[in-house]
Amino acid sequence: MIVIVDERDMVTQGYASLFDREGFSSAGFKVDEFDDWISSAGNEDLSSVGACLIGQDEMERISPKTVRAKINAPVIALVERSSLENTLSLFERGADDVVRKPVHVREILARISAIRCRSPEKDNSMTLGEMKVFFDGRDPEVAGEQFPLPRRERRILEYLASIDGRRATKAQIFDAIYGVFESGVEENVVESHISKLRKKLRSVLGSDPIDSKRFLGYRLLREA
Repeated sequence: MIVIVDERDMVTQGYASLFDREGFSSAGFKVDEFDDWISSAGNEDLSSVGACLIGQDEMERISPKTVRAKINAPVIALVERSSLENTLSLFERGADDVVRKPVHVREILARISAIRCRSPEKDNSMTLGEMKVFFDGRDPEVAGEQFPLPRRERRILEYLASIDGRRATKAQIFDAIYGVFESGVEENVVESHISKLRKKLRSVLGSDPIDSKRFLGYRLLREA
């Protein structure tokens, strides 16, 4: 999930629409809403965040270092006017990158991926038996061959891989894939996506790599 912090609804809603077209969920906050959410959200919700995009004015009220203490994800400052002094100031405050608007969301996603690749703490892929899952938008690989998936199914697979064998409830998966505040889609759609994903993975792996327990949720088996 991509988090966007800006006081203007037109900005958060606009980016949310663009990220959705690319298959990435997002959530938009004003500064006070973001402070409340990051203070009260559970670890599972926080771990679903792939990056925080914070407006230039909003960066005056938010410390990237404080955000990173709660969320292990890149913090990118979105600026509308650039200058060397301003850019250096944002980096000094702890921003991982500074991007001038307007900017295509694909460029933002590429920058997020590049930051992750440079980080020694987290690789951008995970290998589970014959399957390799990527966290940068690429389709997974099975036995070294690309295995194309629809974007929602791919994002579910990425999310289950990212939580490293822990279980995720249907609600947690929904929030990670569609966004915390999505109101136009029913939560039960997750079951349909997972059913289709499991069928496709069984066809190439010979077994079901997703374990499900009623009331407990889903987890991706390490030896897929």
